Amino acid sequence: MSVFTRFDFSNDVVENQRVKISSGIFSGGSGTLTSFFTASSQGQVTGSHLSIYHQDPATSAATAEIQFSLGYAHFNGSGSAGNTTKLTTGGQDSKAMYRQFSNVLLPPLTEKFSFTSAPSASDDFYFITFNRARMREKIDPGNWELKVGTTHLIDDSGATNNPTVNEGGRVYNVVTGSLETGTGVVNTAATSQTGGSIGSFFPDLGIILLNATHMDDIAGMATARSADAFDDNPKKFFNKIVTGGKFQVRREEEINSTNFFCRVNNKKYNFSANPTFFTGSDGSLTNSTFFKDPKVYITQVGLYNDDNELLAVAKLSKPILKSYSREAIIKVKLDF
Repeated sequence: MSVFTRFDFSNDVVENQRVKISSGIFSGGSGTLTSFFTASSQGQVTGSHLSIYHQDPATSAATAEIQFSLGYAHFNGSGSAGNTTKLTTGGQDSKAMYRQFSNVLLPPLTEKFSFTSAPSASDDFYFITFNRARMREKIDPGNWELKVGTTHLIDDSGATNNPTVNEGGRVYNVVTGSLETGTGVVNTAATSQTGGSIGSFFPDLGIILLNATHMDDIAGMATARSADAFDDNPKKFFNKIVTGGKFQVRREEEINSTNFFCRVNNKKYNFSANPTFFTGSDGSLTNSTFFKDPKVYITQVGLYNDDNELLAVAKLSKPILKSYSREAIIKVKLDF
């Protein structure tokens, strides 16, 4: 009775099969979020950012999960407490956030972000970030839409095959538009937008930056820029997103697969090691009709290494009848 069959790697194994998979980024694989919540403990304590949940953590603590984070950053620390002379308590949170993003996304010796075609520094911006576990490999360009108040925002990835690439990977402009037709429809191109693009989108890092000045103009954000006071700008951003009631995002990852073709010859694997297959007294077949014509059902396949260590188990959706008159080819696919 056969126990193992060694693979012929030239015929039975196909490696490095790559395919791109797009899926919803939010909990449960959902691609659209319409309800937004924050924890009651957030606010002036953090000052510069908020974690956004899909359920109210106050009433659904066991199931509420963070979906993304948002916040406000200012080059000089405006909109947050703590001045440069250290006479006022506070850590200038908005300044710390600006430095954090600039260290990751800007070239060396470049201090400020620019959202225009002509170099024009921007002192502040709003941001949205996704953590790596939720984003996996990257945000799918052309597959997100955020409604801020009554303004719909998308990226302009559909307009170019050669995006800008910098320290943060690929960069696309944020523009007004929608995904109502299934693909991005841009209302106003970044080059035609007064004052340049609305923001920048970094799909490989899961970061969206929105020019605060633009957001004041098109979404009525009313950004406050006090030199030494907590202005709660992140909460204003959050409230506009709640009013909009729509954040549609899909993630993209490349799956590397190996296919194993398990070929079950008609003369192999026709007996079972199950004790009920044989009688306990003399080892005869329990079912007399199996004499010279045994039958079994294949329910799972195990993959072993050369040391006979079980590495993977593939379970079939339904049993396959196996006998001397029947053969089977079972494809086992491993994704990495």
